Amino acid sequence: MTETIRLYSFFVSIQGESTRAGLPCAFVRLAGCPLACAFCDTVPARDAAGIETGIPEIVARVLAAGQRLVEVTGGEPLAQPGAIPLLAALADAGLEVMLETSGAFPIRGVDPRVRVVMDIKTPGSGMAESFCAKNLDALVRGHHEVKFVVTSRADFDWAVARVRGAGLADRCDLLVSPAHPLVAYAELAEWVLASGLPLRFQPQLHRLIWPAPQAEER
Repeated sequence: MTETIRLYSFFVSIQGESTRAGLPCAFVRLAGCPLACAFCDTVPARDAAGIETGIPEIVARVLAAGQRLVEVTGGEPLAQPGAIPLLAALADAGLEVMLETSGAFPIRGVDPRVRVVMDIKTPGSGMAESFCAKNLDALVRGHHEVKFVVTSRADFDWAVARVRGAGLADRCDLLVSPAHPLVAYAELAEWVLASGLPLRFQPQLHRLIWPAPQAEER
């Protein structure tokens, strides 16, 4: 078992995305990501080496923060082998644990108590080929959420085709977010309504409350 992970930062904020949006949440942001999405909003964490930190220390910091909800994010958490035991340790501590992942790494080894929020990168991200297709076989309703960040109508139509082709509406919660300002909120909302799919329109709530750059650690 890997005893340390490369930590970029730890903070408490309002959960800005997922079906838990609006709730207070502790965030464990891990360093490093092999992807280079065109709209990446965590470039400092993506490119950072991070600080080697023991898993028990991270669990202790989360517990001391007094928040029941915790998200492990990045960067790309699953790029670090230590992320898997970290997620299990947080769940062992009685916390509600979420994982934000790009979908580029297998999720099957993630502790089943963890709620996985998985991106499927759209063509507009420049990283659509990075997706691990086997992750679609691991999806379980009530346990997984799939998110698409769209930069254009073409991206949205691509996402709709993926949802229908893989039958995702029956297998997981579905989120769609605008790569703002490339897609206006009202425009995306209209596309969602016209699609007839159970897509959850998902602006980044934390960035509405705290505009960038203040939102970096929010």
